[in-house]
Amino acid sequence: MSKPELEFHIPDGPWTVPEGAGPGTEQLVLAQDTTTGRGTALVRWAPGTDTSALGVARHDFWEEVYLLEGSMHDLTLDRTFGRGSYACRPPGMPHGPWTAADGVTMLVITYPAQEGRTD
Repeated sequence: MSKPELEFHIPDGPWTVPEGAGPGTEQLVLAQDTTTGRGTALVRWAPGTDTSALGVARHDFWEEVYLLEGSMHDLTLDRTFGRGSYACRPPGMPHGPWTAADGVTMLVITYPAQEGRTD
């Protein structure tokens, strides 16, 4: 199976809390392939979101993130990233924790590494 074939439309699915997410985090899944793990979603953090309790994040899949609105502050790097910022993270790359004083909305694309490879 692959992601669904979708022509331009206004996504109207429900905003849900992603598994393992901290308070203030919601996502709107735009396309998902549950067989391969590939996914595209809008993710938003409410004003005041703080992921410190979750610590530094690492996962076993590729992740691309593009910030659409607002900003987020990386507590490890002590840097704030705003609208138009982009990240491409290979499996295992440490990132965060984060705060979003005024909230942030991002486009997040995830896809698994090829079997036996992380590049």
